[in-house]
Amino acid sequence: MTTQTNYPTALLIDDDAFTRKLIATQLQSMGCKSIICHESGKHALSALEQSTGGIKVILCDLQMPDMDGIEVLRRLGSMGFPGALILISGEDKVTLSMAEKLAHAHGLRVLGSLCKPVQIDQLKALLSKLSPHETTFTRPRTLHHFSENELALGIREGQLINHYQPKVSTRTGRVVGVEALVRWQHPEHGLIYPDSFIALAEDNCLIDALTHAVLVGPNGALAHLSQWLNAGLNLHMAVNVSMCSLHDLNFPNVIARLALEAGVTLNHLVLEVTESRLNTDIKSVIDVLTRLRLKRLTLSIDDFGTGYSSLAQLHELPFDEIKIDRQFVHQAHKNRALDSILEASINMGNDLGMTTTGEGVETTEDWLHLQKKGCDIAQGYWIAKPMEATDIPSWIAKWHEQLPTVPGFIDGTHTDRHSM
Repeated sequence: MTTQTNYPTALLIDDDAFTRKLIATQLQSMGCKSIICHESGKHALSALEQSTGGIKVILCDLQMPDMDGIEVLRRLGSMGFPGALILISGEDKVTLSMAEKLAHAHGLRVLGSLCKPVQIDQLKALLSKLSPHETTFTRPRTLHHFSENELALGIREGQLINHYQPKVSTRTGRVVGVEALVRWQHPEHGLIYPDSFIALAEDNCLIDALTHAVLVGPNGALAHLSQWLNAGLNLHMAVNVSMCSLHDLNFPNVIARLALEAGVTLNHLVLEVTESRLNTDIKSVIDVLTRLRLKRLTLSIDDFGTGYSSLAQLHELPFDEIKIDRQFVHQAHKNRALDSILEASINMGNDLGMTTTGEGVETTEDWLHLQKKGCDIAQGYWIAKPMEATDIPSWIAKWHEQLPTVPGFIDGTHTDRHSM
């Protein structure tokens, strides 16, 4: 952030008066004009529930007497806080790392963590991840539980839309593909993310209709891919598929037919399957996945490392790509345990002749670390957030234009990773 107006309204929670004053002073010196301070987690949450000022970021200590930071995270998760968090503590790095994982599990966005005493340059680096248009928080969000009929109607009336997140080669810096991420543009509740309706679709026999809506139609992934290919953009389209679909022995034929109708060759399609769900009726899964592979689709294990039988599935199932879960990518450069898991996953994928993709690239350090470790493809907010289809061509052109300035490249050429 280069101007004062970019700094958000901040809520600071810390029981130590000196720390509150120090951080408040640092925030003010960076141009943050609105800072709300509380020494108690209970008081801060109560104020947040009644807030009309638009809280964009919360800075929270972990070690507090009346309500510790872990309890605060739990409450923020249940409230549906959509803003950003910065964790502050004098505890060890393992404790901070566990707190960050917990926050992510609660669906919260964590910019990072800071050890006491807080250094202003580190604070500024974390706040720089915020955009001027970050979501604000003015009241607790009421979670709506959708019905089967609501979702069926939404699918039928074309309320499902796709956003696309670019995937970039760490070797060439070029954009190699995009992932289609479905959203539900609900007429009453606004933009709904898939974690609120995918399970509902699977449990009520709506997943095939949902997958069809993602793939086809004027705003479907196949139509957009066809447009981009015809415009000279050589992209792969990754689409998430449910395990329910992989039990349908006719699924490969359906995919082939839809691609043919859209004028898309199957070798431009990547089907991503969440690895933690690959644990039932292995015979039909192997049947369907093998036939898809024979049709030259790329098959990817999504969120690799989060399930219970990853190694067995690599041995048994015909996958081409490993997508390493974000929890093993973000900040792996400064966490020995994460780094070991990341390196082992990349090496295993390379040894098996599989493409390796790292999700959750949120910082320059994450990006450079994936390059150094030999990961093939990177994806995450540092590269680009998911965007509408109409924004993809211009974004790609701008990214390729700026490639010589991307860290890890010199004049558009990847630097030798062994020299990094």
